[in-house]
Amino acid sequence: MSTDAAATTGGVATDTPVVFIDDVHAGYLPGVNILNGCTLTAHQGELIGIIGPNGAGKSTLLKSIFGQVNIRSGSISLDGEDITGLKANKLVARGVGMIPQTNNVFPSLTIEENLQMGLFQNPKIYDERLEFVTGIFSELKSRLKQRAGSLSGGERQMVAMSRALMMDPKVLLLDEPSAGLSPVRQDEAFIRVSEINKAGVTCIMVEQNARRCLQICDRGYVLDQGRDAYTGSGRELLNDPKVTELYLGTLGT
Repeated sequence: MSTDAAATTGGVATDTPVVFIDDVHAGYLPGVNILNGCTLTAHQGELIGIIGPNGAGKSTLLKSIFGQVNIRSGSISLDGEDITGLKANKLVARGVGMIPQTNNVFPSLTIEENLQMGLFQNPKIYDERLEFVTGIFSELKSRLKQRAGSLSGGERQMVAMSRALMMDPKVLLLDEPSAGLSPVRQDEAFIRVSEINKAGVTCIMVEQNARRCLQICDRGYVLDQGRDAYTGSGRELLNDPKVTELYLGTLGT
């Protein structure tokens, strides 16, 4: 199984990863770790998929990157600079976007107001960024005055992704983008993530639909008990008999 060799973008090696997580131990309660030596590398333009059983630490890993979990040892860097333990507002300013699994829109606000909230640190670029996000989510363009609370789950996911993209992030963290959606809407969510990635945004996605995740990601990590048990390209993990036996039989379809 391959590990974290330098990725290539357009045939050129990219030595400094956008995100590098080095031997991180982290948790919510004193003395109780959820992550137990987790390591992950994401290079420019990559789509990284994170799968694993419930309780493996997948969402905790994203929250660790986004400054929402106590990191007890190890480090996290962004473009070679240490961001370990930085608060979310500083991370957003540095180019990290986060889409949580639940409560990811402001339901009492319109779509337009949700997008404006995504730019509270730099409202001057609203028109420019609106053009970008509606280029990916064209359905939103004619519905900007609609209240987010009236949207379906799939439509809310579009608004959440769009709001996170308004600050032009270097890396986008996605926690279970297909959760709670119908099969058709799940496929749409994965297509949207791929489109965002193809637009140049490095993506790190936690996903319970393991097979579908591995089908679209450049590289994948299998987390188990807070450690990266397996890593490799999406295709390698899909075709690995041990990964199939231990994880893919119960994760996703």
